[in-house]
Amino acid sequence: MEVCRMRDTPVIVFINKMDRDGKNRFDLLEEIEKELKLTLHPMTWPINSGKDFKGVYDIHNKGLVLFSANTKSDDSEEIIVLGDDSDALLSAKIGERDAATLREDVELIEAVNGSLDVEDYLAGLVAPVFFGSAVNNFGVREMLETFVNIAPKPRSRETSLRKIDVQEDKFSGFIFKIHANLDPKHRDRIGFMRVCSGRFERNKYYHHVRLDKDVRFSNPYSFLARSKDVIEDAYPGDVVGLFDTGNFKIGDTLTEGENFYFTGIPTFSPEIFKELVNKDPMKTKQLEKGVQQLTDEGVAQLFTQFGGNKKIISCVGVGELQFEVIQYRLLQEYGAACEFRTLPFYKACWLTCDDDKKLQDFLRFKQQNSAEDKDGNPVYLAQSEWFLNTEISNNLDIKFHFTSEVQK
Repeated sequence: MEVCRMRDTPVIVFINKMDRDGKNRFDLLEEIEKELKLTLHPMTWPINSGKDFKGVYDIHNKGLVLFSANTKSDDSEEIIVLGDDSDALLSAKIGERDAATLREDVELIEAVNGSLDVEDYLAGLVAPVFFGSAVNNFGVREMLETFVNIAPKPRSRETSLRKIDVQEDKFSGFIFKIHANLDPKHRDRIGFMRVCSGRFERNKYYHHVRLDKDVRFSNPYSFLARSKDVIEDAYPGDVVGLFDTGNFKIGDTLTEGENFYFTGIPTFSPEIFKELVNKDPMKTKQLEKGVQQLTDEGVAQLFTQFGGNKKIISCVGVGELQFEVIQYRLLQEYGAACEFRTLPFYKACWLTCDDDKKLQDFLRFKQQNSAEDKDGNPVYLAQSEWFLNTEISNNLDIKFHFTSEVQK
């Protein structure tokens, strides 16, 4: 959400598992607004929850969609349009008590929110909210139909050289995601590229800015759920899957010859730090390869502590579950068994300084708290907020950065 806020990226919220017992719906909205710092605008509203869940009311279209437990919804699910006799029809479908509660809830929501302002949504100021049960494919259609109607069009983007207009004829695009072993049978690695301008063509050479070399792709893919198809071309807004042999990093730019890179793809300071411990020395190479590929994907960050080979895996905001996922993938996909030991660090800061000697002296004096990221950039690992503020105050010539975009 911090990334979305920094870039004014519009988001849509889907509150799932309404067929399971949980918090009151108003309490859910309040918690989401507080924790994610979002302004919410309900588009559908649930009728009860858990075993009493009866469906959702489409506030925008004044329609009622009823839920049937243990059955998956499809495109043919009935939408009951409530007309002039809405009160009687609503009571007949869901019962008088639930109908009365729904009327009160909707009246309150409409009084507070009114109708959705699409411009506010596109500016990232408000987030539409939908309720449903994804495992039953219930409530999803309403969200997708709204998304199709209000989704932002491809837009011009800032680069290190100039602003790239979406209408430009020359192709440009950037890698925003990398996924290794998408197909476990082939051990493939896919870089996902967003086309920003011009036309991307199969088998045409393009300039890889960071590596300063030309590359071409004979089998670019488009993805839809589990299926993928080879495509001949792609246009601004399209996402293309490119086979990667290790040439790509997140943020890499492809052009028709110009040397620039797209800005606004930061790496944030992590919050949880753990030492990676190899449980099987015979699988060291597999572990190294797995860690390299998984951190390239962006699922975690890798720091190597100065003065030794201690490898520190860290995550931003995801929590302990992310370490379990990494441990599982390293074992299942690379055959490398490992464990994690918690480290007492509070935050990581990337360091820059105009005087290289002062920076090297600082790293030497603070060797136990110094490391480098996977790209070789110096990092300070603070033990607490007090230690961090003290070091910032005592080293005015050194800049402490909480994102690594400054390093690109």
